[in-house]
Amino acid sequence: MTLIELRHVSKRFGRQQVLNKVDLSIEAGKCLVIIGASGSGKSVLLKHIVRLLRPDYGEVYFRGQRIDNLPDSALVEIRCHFGFLFQGGALFDSMNVLDNVAFPLVEHAAKTPEEIQKIALEKLNLVNLPDVGAKMPAELSGGQRKRVGLARAIALDPEAILYDEPTTGLDPIRSDVINELIIKLQKTLKVTSIVVTHDMHSVFKIADRIVMLHLGKFIFDGTPDEIRATNDPIVRNFVEGKATAEELKAME
Repeated sequence: MTLIELRHVSKRFGRQQVLNKVDLSIEAGKCLVIIGASGSGKSVLLKHIVRLLRPDYGEVYFRGQRIDNLPDSALVEIRCHFGFLFQGGALFDSMNVLDNVAFPLVEHAAKTPEEIQKIALEKLNLVNLPDVGAKMPAELSGGQRKRVGLARAIALDPEAILYDEPTTGLDPIRSDVINELIIKLQKTLKVTSIVVTHDMHSVFKIADRIVMLHLGKFIFDGTPDEIRATNDPIVRNFVEGKATAEELKAME
């Protein structure tokens, strides 16, 4: 079943055409990974999915309902179906960990304080951080902050979780912890995962499907096995981490 769909979505910032009539259907329950060079529009695409940005042209659908043209007042309920893990975790420094995780519940769930605390603790358990609720964000490691951010992203039991560079700034071991959590949550919560990343190790571990953005359009759409076998030089250089002769010359 298609959960999210983008039809002919275009977005420009000044003279830069970031997205150029992009079409994308995202299947429920799967993990879609979006790759591409820095500045290729990956995070911009994520923000269109949750209507943090409105397309200049085109349409965005969630469960068959068009959402790009909804007024802001109608988007609150739609956004409760999404969890969003930002690059740095985006925790509130003035709140302890438990209150950070509970924040979406306080804002959007009609529950008692006791119920909210119970749910927040359950979410921390899901990300393997059962004993950090009383700590402040500054007391946590980078990997722990990401996991707390993930616990907050799942507080409202979303249908889709959007990850913006979830392993950036983490060492290989902590990165793998995040990868395992993405897989775990997809299976246990039956969520749809949409991941933006440059980390090809993560891509091959978590992806059911990979798309690559280049110059505002998708130039690859396929499985991990298919991207390994591609003959497209742009895609292959990205996957293998190789600069082209033109890119190297531009650095001289």
